[in-house]
Amino acid sequence: MANVAVLGGGSWGCALAMVLHHNGHQVKVWMLREASVKEIEATHELRGKLPGVQIPEGIRFSTDLKACVEGSDLIVLAVPSTATRSTAAKISGMVPDGQLIVVVSKGIEEDTLMIQTEIVESEIPGADVAVLSGPSHAEEVSRFLPTTVVAGAKSRETAERVQNLFMNGVFRVYTSPDLLGIELGGSLKNVIALAAGMSDGLGFGDNTKAALITRGIAEMCRLALAMGARAETLNGLSGIGDLIVTCASRHSRNRKAGMLMGRGYTMEEAMHEVQMVVEGVYSAKAALALARKYQVDLPIIEQVNQVLFHGQSARDAVEELMLRDRRVENDRLSW
Repeated sequence: MANVAVLGGGSWGCALAMVLHHNGHQVKVWMLREASVKEIEATHELRGKLPGVQIPEGIRFSTDLKACVEGSDLIVLAVPSTATRSTAAKISGMVPDGQLIVVVSKGIEEDTLMIQTEIVESEIPGADVAVLSGPSHAEEVSRFLPTTVVAGAKSRETAERVQNLFMNGVFRVYTSPDLLGIELGGSLKNVIALAAGMSDGLGFGDNTKAALITRGIAEMCRLALAMGARAETLNGLSGIGDLIVTCASRHSRNRKAGMLMGRGYTMEEAMHEVQMVVEGVYSAKAALALARKYQVDLPIIEQVNQVLFHGQSARDAVEELMLRDRRVENDRLSW
Protein backbone atom coordinates (compact mmCIF):
# COMPACT_ATOMS: atom_id res chain seq x y z
CA MET A 1 0.00 0.00 0.00
CA ALA A 2 1.30 3.47 -0.93
CA ASN A 3 0.47 6.97 0.22
CA VAL A 4 -0.62 8.90 -2.87
CA ALA A 5 -1.24 12.59 -3.44
CA VAL A 6 -3.24 13.53 -6.55
CA LEU A 7 -2.78 17.21 -7.33
CA GLY A 8 -5.79 18.39 -9.32
CA GLY A 9 -9.35 17.37 -8.57
CA GLY A 10 -10.79 17.60 -12.06
CA SER A 11 -12.33 14.67 -13.87
CA TRP A 12 -8.99 13.04 -14.73
CA GLY A 13 -7.48 13.52 -11.29
CA CYS A 14 -10.58 12.07 -9.61
CA ALA A 15 -10.74 9.12 -12.02
CA LEU A 16 -7.12 8.19 -11.31
CA ALA A 17 -7.69 8.67 -7.58
CA MET A 18 -10.46 6.09 -7.86
CA VAL A 19 -8.14 3.66 -9.69
CA LEU A 20 -5.46 4.04 -7.03
CA HIS A 21 -7.97 3.75 -4.17
CA HIS A 22 -9.36 0.59 -5.78
CA ASN A 23 -5.81 -0.80 -5.78
CA GLY A 24 -5.63 -0.41 -2.00
CA HIS A 25 -3.60 2.81 -1.74
CA GLN A 26 -4.27 5.70 0.64
CA VAL A 27 -5.26 8.61 -1.60
CA LYS A 28 -5.51 12.35 -0.94
CA VAL A 29 -6.67 14.77 -3.65
CA TRP A 30 -5.66 18.42 -3.62
CA MET A 31 -8.22 20.84 -4.99
CA LEU A 32 -7.89 24.60 -5.44
CA ARG A 33 -11.33 25.61 -4.18
CA GLU A 34 -12.82 24.88 -0.75
CA ALA A 35 -16.33 24.91 -2.24
CA SER A 36 -15.39 22.00 -4.51
CA VAL A 37 -14.04 20.02 -1.55
CA LYS A 38 -17.21 20.58 0.43
CA GLU A 39 -19.41 19.59 -2.50
CA ILE A 40 -17.59 16.27 -2.99
CA GLU A 41 -17.62 15.54 0.74
CA ALA A 42 -21.37 16.20 0.84
CA THR A 43 -22.41 14.42 -2.37
CA HIS A 44 -19.52 12.03 -3.18
CA GLU A 45 -19.85 13.22 -6.78
CA LEU A 46 -17.94 15.51 -9.12
CA ARG A 47 -21.08 17.03 -10.53
CA GLY A 48 -20.88 18.46 -14.02
CA LYS A 49 -17.72 16.53 -14.90
CA LEU A 50 -18.36 12.92 -13.82
CA PRO A 51 -22.16 12.82 -13.48
CA GLY A 52 -23.52 9.70 -11.83
CA VAL A 53 -20.11 8.48 -10.63
CA GLN A 54 -19.88 7.79 -6.90
CA ILE A 55 -16.51 8.78 -5.44
CA PRO A 56 -15.49 6.45 -2.57
CA GLU A 57 -15.57 7.89 0.94
CA GLY A 58 -12.03 6.62 1.55
CA ILE A 59 -10.55 9.21 -0.83
CA ARG A 60 -9.71 12.40 1.09
CA PHE A 61 -10.01 15.87 -0.46
CA SER A 62 -8.27 19.02 0.76
CA THR A 63 -7.13 22.51 -0.25
CA ASP A 64 -4.02 22.12 1.95
CA LEU A 65 -1.30 21.43 -0.59
CA LYS A 66 1.46 20.80 1.95
CA ALA A 67 -0.64 18.33 3.94
CA CYS A 68 -1.45 16.39 0.77
CA VAL A 69 2.11 16.26 -0.54
CA GLU A 70 4.25 15.57 2.53
CA GLY A 71 4.94 11.90 3.21
CA SER A 72 3.63 10.74 -0.18
CA ASP A 73 5.20 7.77 -1.90
CA LEU A 74 3.67 8.94 -5.18
CA ILE A 75 2.54 12.36 -6.40
CA VAL A 76 0.22 12.40 -9.40
CA LEU A 77 0.32 15.77 -11.15
CA ALA A 78 -3.14 16.14 -12.73
CA VAL A 79 -3.50 19.90 -12.99
CA PRO A 80 -4.11 21.49 -16.42
CA SER A 81 -0.89 21.67 -18.45
CA THR A 82 -0.86 25.45 -18.15
CA ALA A 83 -0.59 25.08 -14.36
CA THR A 84 2.11 22.40 -14.31
CA ARG A 85 5.03 24.79 -13.80
CA SER A 86 3.38 26.87 -11.07
CA THR A 87 2.23 23.75 -9.20
CA ALA A 88 5.64 22.10 -9.45
CA ALA A 89 7.25 25.29 -8.15
CA LYS A 90 4.88 25.34 -5.17
CA ILE A 91 5.76 21.80 -4.09
CA SER A 92 9.48 21.96 -4.89
CA GLY A 93 10.39 22.68 -1.27
CA MET A 94 7.96 20.11 0.11
CA VAL A 95 9.36 16.94 -1.48
CA PRO A 96 12.57 14.96 -0.87
CA ASP A 97 15.14 14.02 -3.52
CA GLY A 98 13.98 10.98 -5.45
CA GLN A 99 10.29 11.80 -5.01
CA LEU A 100 8.24 9.87 -7.57
CA ILE A 101 6.05 12.26 -9.57
CA VAL A 102 3.80 10.99 -12.35
CA VAL A 103 2.61 13.62 -14.81
CA VAL A 104 -0.79 12.87 -16.37
CA SER A 105 -1.59 16.21 -18.04
CA LYS A 106 -0.90 16.70 -21.74
CA GLY A 107 0.56 19.77 -23.36
CA ILE A 108 3.60 21.67 -24.60
CA GLU A 109 4.57 24.87 -22.82
CA GLU A 110 4.13 27.74 -25.27
CA ASP A 111 7.03 29.93 -24.10
CA THR A 112 9.71 27.28 -23.59
CA LEU A 113 8.42 24.48 -25.89
CA MET A 114 9.05 22.05 -23.02
CA ILE A 115 7.02 18.88 -22.51
CA GLN A 116 5.39 18.36 -19.11
CA THR A 117 8.06 16.11 -17.57
CA GLU A 118 10.78 18.58 -18.58
CA ILE A 119 8.87 21.37 -16.84
CA VAL A 120 8.66 19.35 -13.60
CA GLU A 121 12.34 18.40 -13.78
CA SER A 122 13.31 22.04 -14.26
CA GLU A 123 11.39 23.05 -11.12
CA ILE A 124 12.21 19.96 -9.01
CA PRO A 125 15.60 18.68 -10.24
CA GLY A 126 15.82 15.90 -7.66
CA ALA A 127 12.47 14.30 -8.53
CA ASP A 128 12.02 10.95 -10.24
CA VAL A 129 9.58 12.03 -12.96
CA ALA A 130 7.42 9.73 -15.08
CA VAL A 131 4.44 10.13 -17.42
CA LEU A 132 1.19 8.18 -17.80
CA SER A 133 -0.74 8.56 -21.06
CA GLY A 134 -2.95 6.81 -23.58
CA PRO A 135 -6.58 6.53 -24.78
CA SER A 136 -8.22 7.04 -21.41
CA HIS A 137 -11.20 9.35 -21.04
CA ALA A 138 -11.93 10.04 -17.38
CA GLU A 139 -15.63 9.36 -17.89
CA GLU A 140 -14.84 5.72 -18.69
CA VAL A 141 -11.92 5.19 -16.30
CA SER A 142 -14.09 6.39 -13.40
CA ARG A 143 -16.66 3.74 -14.33
CA PHE A 144 -13.94 1.07 -14.42
CA LEU A 145 -14.40 0.31 -18.11
CA PRO A 146 -11.39 -1.56 -19.57
CA THR A 147 -8.64 0.94 -20.40
CA THR A 148 -5.01 0.60 -21.49
CA VAL A 149 -2.27 3.20 -21.07
CA VAL A 150 1.52 3.46 -21.12
CA ALA A 151 3.90 4.58 -18.36
CA GLY A 152 7.10 6.26 -19.50
CA ALA A 153 10.23 6.89 -17.45
CA LYS A 154 13.97 7.22 -17.89
CA SER A 155 14.61 4.00 -15.97
CA ARG A 156 12.90 0.64 -16.31
CA GLU A 157 12.67 0.44 -12.52
CA THR A 158 10.63 3.67 -12.30
CA ALA A 159 8.35 2.72 -15.19
CA GLU A 160 7.64 -0.67 -13.62
CA ARG A 161 7.00 0.95 -10.25
CA VAL A 162 4.35 3.18 -11.85
CA GLN A 163 2.94 0.16 -13.67
CA ASN A 164 2.59 -1.75 -10.41
CA LEU A 165 0.94 1.15 -8.58
CA PHE A 166 -1.74 1.77 -11.22
CA MET A 167 -2.41 -1.55 -12.91
CA ASN A 168 -5.44 -3.71 -12.14
CA GLY A 169 -7.95 -5.94 -13.94
CA VAL A 170 -9.54 -3.08 -15.88
CA PHE A 171 -6.66 -0.57 -16.04
CA ARG A 172 -3.78 -2.14 -17.96
CA VAL A 173 -0.42 -0.34 -17.99
CA TYR A 174 2.45 -0.93 -20.41
CA THR A 175 5.94 0.57 -19.95
CA SER A 176 8.21 2.54 -22.28
CA PRO A 177 11.51 4.47 -22.13
CA ASP A 178 10.34 7.04 -24.72
CA LEU A 179 9.02 9.91 -22.58
CA LEU A 180 9.38 12.39 -25.44
CA GLY A 181 7.32 10.28 -27.85
CA ILE A 182 4.63 9.60 -25.25
CA GLU A 183 4.26 13.27 -24.39
CA LEU A 184 4.36 14.54 -27.98
CA GLY A 185 1.67 12.02 -28.92
CA GLY A 186 -0.53 13.10 -26.03
CA SER A 187 -0.11 16.79 -26.85
CA LEU A 188 -0.25 16.84 -30.65
CA LYS A 189 -3.30 14.58 -30.87
CA ASN A 190 -5.33 17.27 -29.10
CA VAL A 191 -4.59 19.70 -31.93
CA ILE A 192 -5.61 17.14 -34.56
CA ALA A 193 -8.78 16.45 -32.56
CA LEU A 194 -9.73 20.11 -32.88
CA ALA A 195 -9.55 19.67 -36.65
CA ALA A 196 -11.63 16.48 -36.44
CA GLY A 197 -14.24 18.34 -34.42
CA MET A 198 -14.31 21.16 -36.96
CA SER A 199 -14.97 18.56 -39.65
CA ASP A 200 -17.90 17.20 -37.65
CA GLY A 201 -19.23 20.69 -37.03
CA LEU A 202 -19.15 21.40 -40.76
CA GLY A 203 -21.23 18.27 -41.39
CA PHE A 204 -18.50 16.32 -43.15
CA GLY A 205 -18.48 12.52 -43.01
CA ASP A 206 -16.45 9.47 -42.11
CA ASN A 207 -14.16 9.86 -45.13
CA THR A 208 -13.01 13.26 -43.86
CA LYS A 209 -12.52 11.99 -40.30
CA ALA A 210 -10.46 9.03 -41.52
CA ALA A 211 -8.30 11.36 -43.61
CA LEU A 212 -7.68 13.69 -40.68
CA ILE A 213 -6.74 10.82 -38.36
CA THR A 214 -4.43 9.20 -40.92
CA ARG A 215 -2.71 12.38 -42.06
CA GLY A 216 -2.73 13.60 -38.48
CA ILE A 217 -0.65 10.66 -37.25
CA ALA A 218 1.70 11.28 -40.18
CA GLU A 219 2.22 14.86 -38.96
CA MET A 220 2.68 13.74 -35.37
CA CYS A 221 5.29 11.18 -36.40
CA ARG A 222 7.08 13.64 -38.66
CA LEU A 223 7.64 16.13 -35.86
CA ALA A 224 8.31 13.55 -33.15
CA LEU A 225 10.98 11.80 -35.24
CA ALA A 226 12.65 15.12 -36.03
CA MET A 227 12.84 15.79 -32.29
CA GLY A 228 14.33 12.38 -31.47
CA ALA A 229 11.28 10.33 -30.44
CA ARG A 230 10.54 6.82 -31.71
CA ALA A 231 8.05 5.97 -34.45
CA GLU A 232 6.94 2.90 -32.48
CA THR A 233 5.68 5.17 -29.70
CA LEU A 234 3.61 7.34 -32.05
CA ASN A 235 2.13 4.18 -33.57
CA GLY A 236 1.20 2.93 -30.10
CA LEU A 237 -1.22 3.77 -27.31
CA SER A 238 -0.07 7.33 -26.63
CA GLY A 239 0.02 8.21 -30.33
CA ILE A 240 -2.48 6.71 -32.71
CA GLY A 241 -4.45 5.10 -29.86
CA ASP A 242 -5.04 8.40 -28.10
CA LEU A 243 -5.58 10.17 -31.43
CA ILE A 244 -8.38 7.81 -32.47
CA VAL A 245 -10.29 8.12 -29.20
CA THR A 246 -9.88 11.89 -29.00
CA CYS A 247 -11.02 12.45 -32.59
CA ALA A 248 -14.02 10.15 -32.32
CA SER A 249 -15.34 10.18 -28.76
CA ARG A 250 -18.31 12.15 -27.45
CA HIS A 251 -16.26 12.62 -24.26
CA SER A 252 -13.50 14.55 -26.05
CA ARG A 253 -13.44 18.22 -25.05
CA ASN A 254 -11.04 19.00 -27.93
CA ARG A 255 -13.38 17.43 -30.47
CA LYS A 256 -16.35 19.25 -28.92
CA ALA A 257 -14.58 22.61 -29.06
CA GLY A 258 -13.60 21.99 -32.67
CA MET A 259 -17.16 21.01 -33.51
CA LEU A 260 -18.44 24.30 -32.13
CA MET A 261 -15.87 26.21 -34.17
CA GLY A 262 -16.97 24.30 -37.25
CA ARG A 263 -20.48 25.63 -36.54
CA GLY A 264 -19.20 29.20 -36.43
CA TYR A 265 -18.20 29.76 -32.81
CA THR A 266 -15.01 31.67 -32.10
CA MET A 267 -12.27 29.93 -30.17
CA GLU A 268 -13.17 31.89 -27.03
CA GLU A 269 -16.88 31.09 -27.38
CA ALA A 270 -16.15 27.39 -27.90
CA MET A 271 -13.91 27.17 -24.82
CA HIS A 272 -16.55 28.92 -22.72
CA GLU A 273 -19.20 26.47 -23.93
CA VAL A 274 -17.09 23.38 -23.18
CA GLN A 275 -16.43 24.64 -19.61
CA MET A 276 -13.30 22.51 -19.24
CA VAL A 277 -9.71 23.09 -20.25
CA VAL A 278 -9.25 22.50 -24.00
CA GLU A 279 -5.59 21.49 -24.04
CA GLY A 280 -5.31 21.50 -27.84
CA VAL A 281 -5.80 25.26 -27.95
CA TYR A 282 -2.75 25.75 -25.72
CA SER A 283 -0.61 23.19 -27.58
CA ALA A 284 -1.41 24.44 -31.09
CA LYS A 285 0.92 27.46 -31.04
CA ALA A 286 3.71 25.45 -29.45
CA ALA A 287 3.33 22.67 -32.02
CA LEU A 288 3.63 25.16 -34.86
CA ALA A 289 6.68 26.76 -33.23
CA LEU A 290 8.30 23.32 -32.96
CA ALA A 291 7.49 22.63 -36.60
CA ARG A 292 9.33 25.78 -37.62
CA LYS A 293 12.24 25.09 -35.27
CA TYR A 294 12.73 21.60 -36.70
CA GLN A 295 11.72 22.58 -40.27
CA VAL A 296 8.85 20.10 -40.45
CA ASP A 297 5.69 20.54 -42.56
CA LEU A 298 2.50 20.22 -40.46
CA PRO A 299 -0.36 21.42 -42.68
CA ILE A 300 -3.26 20.31 -40.46
CA ILE A 301 -1.75 21.89 -37.36
CA GLU A 302 -0.96 25.03 -39.33
CA GLN A 303 -4.58 25.37 -40.45
CA VAL A 304 -5.85 24.76 -36.92
CA ASN A 305 -3.69 27.69 -35.81
CA GLN A 306 -5.17 29.84 -38.59
CA VAL A 307 -8.69 29.10 -37.32
CA LEU A 308 -7.82 29.53 -33.64
CA PHE A 309 -5.77 32.70 -33.77
CA HIS A 310 -6.06 34.37 -37.18
CA GLY A 311 -9.78 34.48 -37.94
CA GLN A 312 -9.88 31.90 -40.72
CA SER A 313 -13.10 29.91 -41.02
CA ALA A 314 -13.03 26.16 -40.54
CA ARG A 315 -14.47 25.67 -44.04
CA ASP A 316 -11.68 27.73 -45.62
CA ALA A 317 -9.12 25.75 -43.64
CA VAL A 318 -10.44 22.49 -45.11
CA GLU A 319 -10.28 23.97 -48.60
CA GLU A 320 -6.65 25.00 -48.00
CA LEU A 321 -5.82 21.43 -47.01
CA MET A 322 -7.63 19.87 -49.98
CA LEU A 323 -6.04 22.20 -52.55
CA ARG A 324 -2.45 21.86 -51.39
CA ASP A 325 0.16 20.94 -53.99
CA ARG A 326 0.08 17.35 -55.21
CA ARG A 327 2.20 15.01 -53.09
CA VAL A 328 3.19 11.37 -52.79
CA GLU A 329 1.68 9.74 -49.69
CA ASN A 330 5.01 8.54 -48.31
CA ASP A 331 8.30 9.88 -49.64
CA ARG A 332 10.22 6.94 -48.14
CA LEU A 333 8.68 4.62 -50.73
CA SER A 334 10.37 4.38 -54.14
CA TRP A 335 8.88 3.35 -57.48
